Amino acid sequence: MEFTGRITTDARISVVKGGKEVVNFSIALNERYKPKGSSESKEFTTYIDVAWWMNPAVGKILKKGAIVTISGRIYPRAYSDMEGNPKASINCHANKIQIIHFGKTTTKESTLESPEITDPVDDLPF
Repeated sequence: MEFTGRITTDARISVVKGGKEVVNFSIALNERYKPKGSSESKEFTTYIDVAWWMNPAVGKILKKGAIVTISGRIYPRAYSDMEGNPKASINCHANKIQIIHFGKTTTKESTLESPEITDPVDDLPF
C-alpha cells in the first residue's frame, strides 16, 4: 500500500534484540470531505505508525512536519494500555520512503533533494 502524509514527531532510532536497529515514526493522513447537502466540509485524521528496518541513518532526516510518501505492508495491532484498556493502532512495515517536503531542518545537508529510499546503503549522500 502507498500513502502520503505528514510526520508527527521526529523519527526515533531504536535497537531491538540481536542488535538490529529500526527507525520508528508516525504519519498523519488528513482527509476532508463535504457531506451531501452540507456547505461545511468535515476533516478527519488517521495516524499510521511506521517502522523502517533497512537503514537507520535515514532517521536523522525524518523530522516533524516533513511530508513523505510511504510504500509498505499495512497491518492492525491490538493491545492493552497500562490500565488494561483495549487499544488499537494501524502500523506499516515500510519498504520505500520518498521525501516530498522536508520538515524542520537542523543542517544544510538535510535540505538537499532526496531520492526514493528503498535499499540499505552504507552512507547517505545527505
